Amino acid sequence: MSELKKYSEEERIAIIERSAKQVGKPVVNAILIIIVSFLPVFLLTGQEGKLFHPLAWTKTLVMASSMILAITMIPVLMVLLMKGKMRPESKNPVSSFFTRLYEPVLAWCMEWKKTVLTINILALAFSVFLLSRLGSEFMPPLNEGTILFMPIALPDASNAEMKRILQIQDKIITTVPEVKNVLGKAGRISSATDNAPVPMIETIILLKPKNEWRKGITKDDIINELNEKLKIPGVTNGWTQPIINRINMLSTGIRTDVGVKIFGQNLDTLYQLARTIAGDLKGIKGVVDLYPEQLTGGKYLNIRVKKEAIGRYGLTTDDVNMIVESALGGMNVSQTVEGRERFSINVRLAQDWRSSLDDIKRTLVQTRNGPVPLSDVADVSIEDGPPMINSENALLRGTVLFDVRGRDLGSTVEEAMQKLNKTLTLPKGYFIEWSGQWENELHAKKTLKIIVPIVFFIIFFILYFTFHDWRDAFNTLLSLPFALTGGVLMVYIWGENLSVAVAVGFIALFGIAVETGVVMMIYLEEAMQRMVKEKGEAVDVKTLRHYIMEGAVRRLRPKLMTVCVALFGLVPVLWSHGTGIELMRPIALPMIGGMITSAISILLVMPLLYEMFKERDLKKYGKIKMAETNH
Repeated sequence: MSELKKYSEEERIAIIERSAKQVGKPVVNAILIIIVSFLPVFLLTGQEGKLFHPLAWTKTLVMASSMILAITMIPVLMVLLMKGKMRPESKNPVSSFFTRLYEPVLAWCMEWKKTVLTINILALAFSVFLLSRLGSEFMPPLNEGTILFMPIALPDASNAEMKRILQIQDKIITTVPEVKNVLGKAGRISSATDNAPVPMIETIILLKPKNEWRKGITKDDIINELNEKLKIPGVTNGWTQPIINRINMLSTGIRTDVGVKIFGQNLDTLYQLARTIAGDLKGIKGVVDLYPEQLTGGKYLNIRVKKEAIGRYGLTTDDVNMIVESALGGMNVSQTVEGRERFSINVRLAQDWRSSLDDIKRTLVQTRNGPVPLSDVADVSIEDGPPMINSENALLRGTVLFDVRGRDLGSTVEEAMQKLNKTLTLPKGYFIEWSGQWENELHAKKTLKIIVPIVFFIIFFILYFTFHDWRDAFNTLLSLPFALTGGVLMVYIWGENLSVAVAVGFIALFGIAVETGVVMMIYLEEAMQRMVKEKGEAVDVKTLRHYIMEGAVRRLRPKLMTVCVALFGLVPVLWSHGTGIELMRPIALPMIGGMITSAISILLVMPLLYEMFKERDLKKYGKIKMAETNH
């Protein structure tokens, strides 16, 4: 058809009906493959599951809706709107341009099969090499717009000293031009959910909008500058963000990116092991803010009642304990009611009367013969002890905390693990576990390693039931490794690390790549059916190539549209800036690069392999074997 042609109403509807039946089943199966490809995302649990489940549900529901519309509403709209004289595809200037460009390239590839296949295999091998060079992390750090500064002092630091340090730190932080507001606290609030000790400071640093920052400065530069300015003897600095810090503490029990948990039965041994591990980790590239949690060095006021002395004074242990409680700890004596609110009235000695050990010893205890000092009826002393006792799974726990900056999380932890395996000797009954973001990363990797191969197996069977030929299913599935080539290259060029977000991007890419391959296979099968109808099953290689070229070239526009629609929606993400882009970009990068290389593979390699399979039929059977299927 080279000129405009007008069809009768019956012919027009018949053509639309035939076309809808031709692509209906493959399109449904292609969309089903996209939905199935997201099964690994649905099976993610924990933090990564909560983050990506909404994405998976949204994409699945959208694809299911589009599938229903494609097989029901679109044919109806075509009947209603596609009327009058139909312009052939050859008259479309865009299609003609790409066809003239594509046809000689495809002809060259069909002529030089081994060269083309070798180039593609080498590109795939190169992408595998690049994949081994990529760093890894659990999740790209999401910029929350604020910084959480969490320094910790020695366990015996007093309230007054921590208050002084907090004020000094806040003044230093405000000298950085990018800082807008600073709010810090030492110790904990009146809540059982906050177990922060007195020597721990939490300072939230709110930054100004980025357009007000000094030219060329980044958030990491600000943290490094603050870290240099805030080096105070006896204080170990820690840097994180408010939201991720709370998530880490709730999910893993530690407040930094990574931590080494040491389990055993004796606190002193645990602390010695923690110091040894911290010494071994010191100097490893990427390890910063290294801090072994203090398990000793806490100061306790110990009051031991003298049994013989209280007997002489006619006192009991409860009498002495009541004096200690009311004078030092405070005792609730009544309540005050203000409207609907009630407040306890707590009484104890003023600060000046209990600020030193001698003052406490002079606290008066009432006896039958008059008051006597507390030191006469009890031994009062300050003794060392653990500042905080942590336990997990009925075992005492020590922790070595550190953050990772300037390097990917995966290689840093792997190097640290290798070093500890060589240098660390644990006593019997003691063992270590790696926790934090590393623990989450291992959990996500384990889930994906199990489910992704199963999903590929399911996709292969869907393709087989679509084309009823394992060779066509295999040929279509080959778009996946070539999609991997571009995806890995794009991630490498952009400097991203492998993470759950990148894995989700690859999962989405594989579904789209298979869909594009299904579209190509539909038209190659259509060309074969037309050849068998016109020339018969016994044809020569030249005729076979002619029809394969025709099937690949004549329907170039729908194949390009399948790729371009997705690309046009994703490319703007590369240059976007704003909240959440740190998570969106790693998802988009493998999809953009992978769709480009998979499209090249589908347009050039798939017809080539299809011809090789059909040539094998000619040599083996003397004719073309067609699958018993009805598109």
